[in-house]
Amino acid sequence: MKKAMLAFGMLLMAAPAHADLTHKISTSVQLTVDAAASQATRIGSTYSVSGSNVSATLGGLTAPSGNAAATMNAGTYTQTTDGSAFNFSESFTAGDAVPTGTTVSSGVVPSLPAFGNVTTTAGGVAGSLAGTIDSAGTMSLTAGGAGTSATGQFVAEITIR
Repeated sequence: MKKAMLAFGMLLMAAPAHADLTHKISTSVQLTVDAAASQATRIGSTYSVSGSNVSATLGGLTAPSGNAAATMNAGTYTQTTDGSAFNFSESFTAGDAVPTGTTVSSGVVPSLPAFGNVTTTAGGVAGSLAGTIDSAGTMSLTAGGAGTSATGQFVAEITIR
């Protein structure tokens, strides 16, 4: 009996545990519908000429005036040796003119300029896109139409110090 009392007494003398316990739970849903977008890049005017057995008074580009793009000034070319083989190539790409009267207001462009390089994407269609979280933390995601996304996230964190 003395041994039992001694063991019980030693048990009562043990120090209590001092630990901080933190438990965090968060749940979130993010729904996205893509906007329509266009990106236009203005291209410049280019001119090139090459050949062999050709004499040239080279052409080139005329300086643009106002909002117009540069234009081509054709050169004059003659075969150097009559009756001999020759090759000749001249090319011109007309650049884009600077649009007039286009004013951007609050980040909105009223109309898209017709530039040489344009990429356009259609906007998304929400359709039946939906996401909910109930009081028990249960998530429900419903797919939408093209150009949409639904993302659900559940995070549980336990910290013991």
